[in-house]
Amino acid sequence: CGQTHDEAFLCTGCRGDLPEWRPGCPVCAIETPDGQVCGRCLRRPPFFDRTLAAYQYAMPLDQLIQRLKYVHDLSVARALGEIIADRGEGVGFDAIVPVPLHRARLAERGFNQSVELARTLSRRSGIPLLLDGVRRTRQTPAQAGLSLLARRRNLKGAFQAMHRFDGQRVLVIDDVMTSGATLDAMARCLKRAGASEVVNLVCARTPAQR
Repeated sequence: CGQTHDEAFLCTGCRGDLPEWRPGCPVCAIETPDGQVCGRCLRRPPFFDRTLAAYQYAMPLDQLIQRLKYVHDLSVARALGEIIADRGEGVGFDAIVPVPLHRARLAERGFNQSVELARTLSRRSGIPLLLDGVRRTRQTPAQAGLSLLARRRNLKGAFQAMHRFDGQRVLVIDDVMTSGATLDAMARCLKRAGASEVVNLVCARTPAQR
C-alpha cells in the first residue's frame, strides 16, 4: 500500500493479504492432500531433506518479489526477510547458506536477493550466515520454460562448496521455489561436502504445474 508502519515494513493489512502457504509435501512443499509426501519425491527423492515455505507464489506476493529482483527495491528485502525469519524461527541449524548468484549476474543486478532475505534470520537466530559457503561456478541459462529434466541438466555442476560441512545441518535460503531443481543441485553440493541435513527455507512456493 506504500504506507509506513513503524518498523514492521509490512502493515497488518498488507501482510494479511499475502497468500498463506498450505501444508503439503514435507520434502518439497508442493500442496498434497493431508500433507503427505508427493509422488515425485517418492519416485525420485531429492538431495534436500525438507522444505519450509512461508507463502504461496501468488498475488500480491509475486509482485513484491518481482519488485525486489527487477526494480531493486531493497525495502522489500527487509519486509520479506522478516517473513523468512518468522517462518524459520526456532529451527536449529549450524549454518545458513543463501543460494548464490554467478558473479556476472551479481554484477548485473548489484545484489543477491537470497542473501538479503537471509540476513534477518541470521541476526535474529544467531545462526552463522555463510556468504562464501557455496559458489556458483557457471552462469546457467534461464530456467523458465524448461522441463524439469532440462532444468536439472542445466544446473549440473553449477555449484561448488567452498569448504567442508561435515556433520552440519544446513539451512538453504531462496526467494521462490518452482521446480526445486536449483535447490536440489545446492543440496547435492552440500551433501557431497559432508552436510548431514539440508533444509530449504523459501519465501514462496509456486503451485504444482497442471
